[in-house]
Amino acid sequence: MKIVAALGGNALLARGEPPDADIQEHHVLDAVRALAPLAKRHRLVITHGNGPQVGLLALESERDPSLRRPYPFDALGAQTQGMIGYWLVQALGNEAHVDAACLVCRTVVRADDPALTNPTKFVGPVYDRPTAHRLAAERGWRVRPDGPSWRRVVPSPEPAELVELPLIELLTERGTTVVCAGGGGIPVTRDATGRLDGVEAVVDKDLTAGLLAHAIDADALLLLTDVDAVYDQYGTARATAIRRATAGHLLGRSFPAGSMAPKIEAACRFVDAGGRLAAIGRLDDAERLLTGDTGTTITHGDG
Repeated sequence: MKIVAALGGNALLARGEPPDADIQEHHVLDAVRALAPLAKRHRLVITHGNGPQVGLLALESERDPSLRRPYPFDALGAQTQGMIGYWLVQALGNEAHVDAACLVCRTVVRADDPALTNPTKFVGPVYDRPTAHRLAAERGWRVRPDGPSWRRVVPSPEPAELVELPLIELLTERGTTVVCAGGGGIPVTRDATGRLDGVEAVVDKDLTAGLLAHAIDADALLLLTDVDAVYDQYGTARATAIRRATAGHLLGRSFPAGSMAPKIEAACRFVDAGGRLAAIGRLDDAERLLTGDTGTTITHGDG
């Protein structure tokens, strides 16, 4: 099978953990051990989040007195792709003993996308409300609640096209495990002449994963997180796991915008475009998600 596996941010850094390199490398090692059976038996393409990492680099850039202006988000996204991709490729070789390559990838977004003026994507660490509002006033940030905490938000335009798609397909067909489109890819716009320019934004990694899975004609899209399934009334005493659902059924319900909603949107788009299987569940259950033994399996349908 040809599989796209999208690692959630928890695969690298748990909420509240210090963003030290050794902590993240330890999490990457655990992630690769969970993915190793898939990498050995199937053609595997891996994407990953970068919210905490790109937020940390943005903070460091803003605080560096030697810089005339902070590094833009497209450049920071490229930096995180290289760093996280290196960790994943290193672990894939050492643990899974498979050929693996990392591609720093660009994702085309529309210059007129209204999301560019409506920041919604969480980046960086969590803050309490007073600290978040103080930093917003000092640095011109936009901040929003993320659960009980507050975080910075930046624009998150819709992914439209993967610039490096031919290279991803070439490597995949040659049997290479590919790490690509990290953090949703580096957002770029294309003008009438074909020129590409970076954009100050972060693309949602789950939506890019769904676009990628469709573009390479993947058999399965696995959206891997730290919960075992999609839940109806999540966080309440009446929470119930949804084990199987059609795209229409899920799209007709409400889910948290900053966490589960993009995963559900990506999964539904993939199956509605002809994808065979989409599943959401724990990273540790990656192999079992393929058989429907755990997680939430999403199929095509209106309801």
